[in-house]
Amino acid sequence: MSSRSATLLPEAEWAPLEQAHQVRVRRFTEPYLLRRSTGAKHPVEDFLFTYYNQKPGQLSRWHPGAGVILAGVTARERTGWKYYTQNDAGVGVDVVAFLSDRGATVDFTRTILSGTAARPAQFGCFGLHEWAMAYKSRLNGVRHEYLELRLGAEGTDGVVEDAKIRCTHFDAFRFYTPEAAPRNEITPTRENQRDLEQPGCLHANMDLYKWAYKLAPLLSSEIVMDCFELSWRIRAMDMRASPYDLSEWGFPPIRIETPEGKAEYVRKQRVFSVESQDLRRRLLGELERAVETAGGIEPGGTAQPCRPALPLR
Repeated sequence: MSSRSATLLPEAEWAPLEQAHQVRVRRFTEPYLLRRSTGAKHPVEDFLFTYYNQKPGQLSRWHPGAGVILAGVTARERTGWKYYTQNDAGVGVDVVAFLSDRGATVDFTRTILSGTAARPAQFGCFGLHEWAMAYKSRLNGVRHEYLELRLGAEGTDGVVEDAKIRCTHFDAFRFYTPEAAPRNEITPTRENQRDLEQPGCLHANMDLYKWAYKLAPLLSSEIVMDCFELSWRIRAMDMRASPYDLSEWGFPPIRIETPEGKAEYVRKQRVFSVESQDLRRRLLGELERAVETAGGIEPGGTAQPCRPALPLR
């Protein structure tokens, strides 16, 4: 926790923020935990807890982010949390220690976010990545075995075969069936990910949640949850445009095999693209401010954690 200046929050101010965050999180975690306890599945609402590595308990922890000092007796409990430290004023994130340990993650995240933000959005994919994952299902099965294919196996194959598929996102492409992969016009890899990500991609925009939680507690829980909720809404659209029939789950299809469905998909995709760009800018802003609180030390720089009292504003 090293800084030229920091914001001091008395417990009377930060405790309600923590409580509000936990209420916000429980709306999503409690139904998931109940389903998990009974073995039930949900094709939309489970995704952010099963695909991503952030556990419900980790999401529930409230972090003010870099440059905030929490005063009060209760704040001292955080001294046992990773990357927190205490000084005369209170408890806050040890930014220098975080940047020293997690510098590669910070650097990669900044590269991905800034590169994606700078590229033009592409709106011609029509969500065909999910169809490519179900291509030739009679040979490969389907990823969501408890769901029915809306057009059946042959109809799904026909949509894939009649389409031009240009998915730019590696973590979608890697789940293509072997027969579908050669149909993609480009070959995304982990190595070229930083060069291909673009802000029209639903999965790149869902991944804002991943980049945010990987940098907790450096980033605030507010922005993590903003990314989470965006990802939640994108997942709903992603599955509505998929080959699966989710009508009885309350998700009517976006029929991307029709001109009307394609137009609907692009309209919604454009809205999410704008939202995601705003969040990218906010994430980059918080990362830059975190570096500033460390006295300008860049990620991976050599520094000793700072323990003395911080100047307050």
